[in-house]
Amino acid sequence: MANKTHTRLDLTEAVYREVGLSRNESAELVESILGHVSDALVKGETVKISSFGTFQVRQKGARMGRNPKTGEEVPIDPRRVLVFRPSHILKDKINDALSG
Repeated sequence: MANKTHTRLDLTEAVYREVGLSRNESAELVESILGHVSDALVKGETVKISSFGTFQVRQKGARMGRNPKTGEEVPIDPRRVLVFRPSHILKDKINDALSG
């Protein structure tokens, strides 16, 4: 299994090769898309990309946690977390790739 991490530069190169825009235009397009996605998530909106998955911000309430070293109870503040749910198409594609 490959352990490569894909970066903005990799996405820009893919757009450059697949779409045929210049490298600068490809970089601007990737930045624009990522900007729109992150802006929507900051506002608490759901971002659904068909055949890929859904990004959603969820509110987690305050709770008591425990320091694993000392066993001391520590309060954990409420916070918002990002959740990604892959589509069934993406799940199937990943499982098909793993099985052969």
